[in-house]
Amino acid sequence: MHFSTSNADEALQTKNRSRDVSPQSGICSRCLDGCRGNCDMFKATFRGRELLYPEPFGSMTAGADKDYPVDYSHINIMGYAMGAKGVAPDPDQATFPEVNTETSFGGNDPVWMKVPVFTGALGSTDIAQKNWEHFAVGAAISGISLVCGENVCGIDPELEFNSKGLVRKSPEMDKRVELYRKFHEGYGDILVQLNVEDARNGVAEYVIEKLGVETIELKWGQGAKSIGGEIKVNSLSRALELKSRGYIVTPDPDDPANQASFKAGPLKQFERHSRLGFIDQEDFMKEVQRLRDLGAKRVTLKTGAYPMRELAMAIRWSSDAGIDLLTIDGAPGGTGMSPWRMMNEWGIPAVYLHSMAYELCQRLAQKGRPVPDIAFAGGFSSEDHVFKALALGSPFCKAVCMGRGLMIPGMVGKNAERWLQEKDGGLPPTVSKFGFSKEEIFMNYEYMKEKYGTAVQEIPLGAVGIYNVVDKLRVGLQQLMAGSRSWELQYISRSDVCALTEECAKITGLSYVMDAYRDEALEIIDA
Repeated sequence: MHFSTSNADEALQTKNRSRDVSPQSGICSRCLDGCRGNCDMFKATFRGRELLYPEPFGSMTAGADKDYPVDYSHINIMGYAMGAKGVAPDPDQATFPEVNTETSFGGNDPVWMKVPVFTGALGSTDIAQKNWEHFAVGAAISGISLVCGENVCGIDPELEFNSKGLVRKSPEMDKRVELYRKFHEGYGDILVQLNVEDARNGVAEYVIEKLGVETIELKWGQGAKSIGGEIKVNSLSRALELKSRGYIVTPDPDDPANQASFKAGPLKQFERHSRLGFIDQEDFMKEVQRLRDLGAKRVTLKTGAYPMRELAMAIRWSSDAGIDLLTIDGAPGGTGMSPWRMMNEWGIPAVYLHSMAYELCQRLAQKGRPVPDIAFAGGFSSEDHVFKALALGSPFCKAVCMGRGLMIPGMVGKNAERWLQEKDGGLPPTVSKFGFSKEEIFMNYEYMKEKYGTAVQEIPLGAVGIYNVVDKLRVGLQQLMAGSRSWELQYISRSDVCALTEECAKITGLSYVMDAYRDEALEIIDA
């Protein structure tokens, strides 16, 4: 079984020279004195800490490539030849287009979504900032929720503080909220995330009181890394500015040696880091209440790939506090800015973590305590992933959080818009084979012209790309649900999936494929 090659990877733009590689170290089996490269160690000899991160930063997203012993591919979806749940068992009524994929989360004032997916937290990374218009409008027209991630106000070049040191004005945050709302049609919501610095800077007060944001998400962590949010900074003045705002900036931009190294050229970028949060039950309960007192209609929580102890804290405390949605993000995850080896080697992988979550939620329910609405995250990208996650976490899992699965179509659509504008035929053959206009290339563009009229010109093509992908997820999910004879999401259950290996069955608690429906089968044979 291949787990990872630890000394070379496409994400770091490195490779081994030797034909054979030591499995544990990832080092070439024959490391030659005089080798011209280019493994991790070779490149790190010159660039040092740069080799912690995938590159080029700001122009790519990264997902870990470690092959875990068990993952969601070890689960298969059941299909049946009898029965129907949520519709009459009539071939003329029980058609797959009639499947309802709508879901909701939250208690007294729920958020409804047309499809049980929403975006991962898109915060202060360059990828999020450069593509926000596409992400925000795409989510809005698709009827799904959008998570505005951490540190957006804190890195805003035009940020202004009031006399108390709290956010008074943040044009970047204003833009992000306004772009989503511009095409919002009643489905989905924009969630604004808080980390340590955001809480200190008064981001919640600003977005609730000034922008009317209704949902705040507390941040414990994510699946991609076990430290706080990070970005890279390309200028010394910017690094100094962010340090003055209270962020951790490394290498220290105030150090004369680092300033000289940056001016001379070898130091090309600084890193801005968020502080680690430290959870405490009493403080957590107080913070949830404080946000509600500020006017937040809903408070959600995002937690990362921590072990079962922290997972239990997230579930139980969310229950006690009445949290409206708990997103549980398994390893490896990853969107734009995480240390590469950390992405591969830390944390509880998604299927393991989600199986733990089901066990703990079930235990909580058996004790008569309320279980918060749950969302699973951690490397999902397709409709079968959505079905499997909903089934594995049933009845507690209400939706799936997707990072790169929803970011990539936004970026691809944006680039297609640029290619269409180039005079010398900028469209690559992979796109031009569909046509040479947006109407020909984008499947649902004519539908949007009919729906939005002249306002369709304000919808960027990255947003159209996201709409197309969400539409594919919706229809694909309808097909899978119809095959399992469930015409509403509430009818998807753990019995609708099976484990392909005994190890997967042990981890997930699902029926091993050779045991699924065995008792019913033997009854039929023995009758």
